Amino acid sequence: MGLRGWLHRFRQSDEDRRLGDIRAWANSVPGTTRIAESPHRTRTRVAGVVRRLTIKPGEETLEAVVGDGTGEVRAVWTGRSFIPGLGLGTRVTLEGMLVEHGEHHRMVNPVYEFFS
Repeated sequence: MGLRGWLHRFRQSDEDRRLGDIRAWANSVPGTTRIAESPHRTRTRVAGVVRRLTIKPGEETLEAVVGDGTGEVRAVWTGRSFIPGLGLGTRVTLEGMLVEHGEHHRMVNPVYEFFS
């Protein structure tokens, strides 16, 4: 990285740098589409990092917000309160039907794969 690249990286906030790293990783995963570019009501595969986990005990659902630096998708698994290996910061691909739910992208019971 030259001086110009180093200066640009130095001026970035930690959040911008983190999002850039996530975007670069997500772009490197073959067969995936960026969340912001994914068509709705179509089976699609996206890659991203778990940003938030929510367990809804009364509804028996687990919800993970996964971001790829271009957008976020809420993955909802019904009948589950825990998935071994799924935690904050986990790199994951999700495959399923992407729908618009209010202001959010959502996948219900997507197929998932973890990456290290």
